Amino acid sequence: MRVLMFGRGVISTIYGRALQAAGHDVEFYVRPGRVAELGGVVRVDVIDGRRHPLGRRVREPFRTTLRDSLAPEDGFDLIVLSIAHHRLAEAAAFLAPRIGGATVLVFGNVWEEPLVAVAPLPADRVVFGFPQAGGGFGDDGVLHGALFRSVVIGTNGAAPSRRELDVQVVFRQAGLAIRVEHDMRGWLLLHFVSDAGMLAQGVRSGALANMIGDRRAFRDAFLTTRELLPLLEARRVDLRQHRSALLPFRRPRLFATMSAATTALLPIAQSSLAAHTDPNAAEARAVLEDTMREAHRLDIPVPRLERAIGTRARDLPIALREHGRDERG
Repeated sequence: MRVLMFGRGVISTIYGRALQAAGHDVEFYVRPGRVAELGGVVRVDVIDGRRHPLGRRVREPFRTTLRDSLAPEDGFDLIVLSIAHHRLAEAAAFLAPRIGGATVLVFGNVWEEPLVAVAPLPADRVVFGFPQAGGGFGDDGVLHGALFRSVVIGTNGAAPSRRELDVQVVFRQAGLAIRVEHDMRGWLLLHFVSDAGMLAQGVRSGALANMIGDRRAFRDAFLTTRELLPLLEARRVDLRQHRSALLPFRRPRLFATMSAATTALLPIAQSSLAAHTDPNAAEARAVLEDTMREAHRLDIPVPRLERAIGTRARDLPIALREHGRDERG
């Protein structure tokens, strides 16, 4: 299968490597002018958990094929779109006239209504999923991260569509298990507020990396997410369909103890947090600000979130304007 990874970020690189090793023809789309800057080789230092419970450390160069143009006749079968949620609209507008017959896998956080977030992509061409990997690039350009054994793939109905099944097959061929999520919209929104809780604590702790082994930090993160659950109910998410995913927020002490121990003892659990040393990264700010804006719109109090990011809901438009200036450089 011809696969295009949109961008050459952490998730695109980790999964692009796995798909290429499985025999797929993988290319990476990058902005014009970036091909020469990025070069054709990425050095990876990844803990691969697909076949070993504790993960197997892989240190090697990964040769990539980069391109800075895209047209319908390029003939890709699958385009993997894994970028920050606040850039989805821009990416979707760029891709819509260029995808040809490809399926587009939206592979990351979504906070708007999912199909609205990626309009004008044709709804029947879009599959929603979520990676189970993480990490970051070091100052030396090495990608440090972890790849866990499964990915989440959503369905639009009781039975997967042909395109959803095709996506599942591609990832299974790469040695990954598939977690099928029937209420993908609700799962995505729940994951977003879970990220907001973690990122808010990352601000308090100075970085997500500083949370490794810290039981109190995990507990506070879970409590912050718990206060955000009314946002999901206000948006008509049926939380009864996500009972297992809600357990850390229902029993924060227990799961904080487990998370602290896991990140302290297991390198594969540490690695996805260890690279995150900047609590003010653009994507983290956007998650926190967009969560706060939604709480303000729905008139839902979020004191823990406010204390973490130092922004009252009434002051949010100012923070958002500052965010916009930062992003434009």
